[in-house]
Amino acid sequence: MSGTDHQEMPDWGGPQPVMVLVEPQMGENIGSAARAMWNFGLEHMRLANPRDGWPNSKATATASGASRVLDHLGVFPTTAEAIGDLDYTFATTARSRDLTKPVMTPERAMEHSRALIAEGKRVGVLFGPERAGLENKDIVQANAIISVPVNPGFASLNLAQCVLLVAYEWRRQNVEVPAEVVELASTEFASTVEVEKLNEHFVDRLETAGFFFPDHKAEGMKLNLRNMLSRMPLTQADVQIFHGMLRQFVRWKERGE
Repeated sequence: MSGTDHQEMPDWGGPQPVMVLVEPQMGENIGSAARAMWNFGLEHMRLANPRDGWPNSKATATASGASRVLDHLGVFPTTAEAIGDLDYTFATTARSRDLTKPVMTPERAMEHSRALIAEGKRVGVLFGPERAGLENKDIVQANAIISVPVNPGFASLNLAQCVLLVAYEWRRQNVEVPAEVVELASTEFASTVEVEKLNEHFVDRLETAGFFFPDHKAEGMKLNLRNMLSRMPLTQADVQIFHGMLRQFVRWKERGE
């Protein structure tokens, strides 16, 4: 079977690069690569001379929920045919191949891919077989190299890991994701009025307990308490817990008398 991919996918923001697996050796790795792609919204996969042919039941089983990637992939006898209709191709490799080419990080490569695709270009990324990665005969057909800054003493990435890194960078640059968020579990942040009421409750209970001592330091201690409450990202649930604790202190004291 052979085929040609269409890079249009409106559900994920339009055109996208094609992931080309060169001579993949195990169906499980093809399936895992498909899952890595679909995790980040990529669905265009091509195989160049897969060792065990196609279709592959092990690939389908491993792909699980990412079967749509496999349903539409293209299979080609050679790398040249797999990338023949593409305008720009990256080759992934962890080692220097003594070839004069631009070498980019996955981040920069996907940034460049996005710019090329915006101009109407068709972009692909080559991934080598599990045993030894891409050979020079494949790399020379690419326009640039993607090199992952891995541990030089253990530079080998498995196929799905490498696909996932590239797919992640593509997706990350396409979606605005805040670097840090606070998940509010069925609550909201406390308002200024709610924090002020909590402060008043604290002051009332602490004055009763004789906490603000000596007298000449009392006002400074109260200011520090109010400032501490302002620094804390209190939720409405937090405020209610503190009110409950303060009420319980009074009940405990009354029971002890």
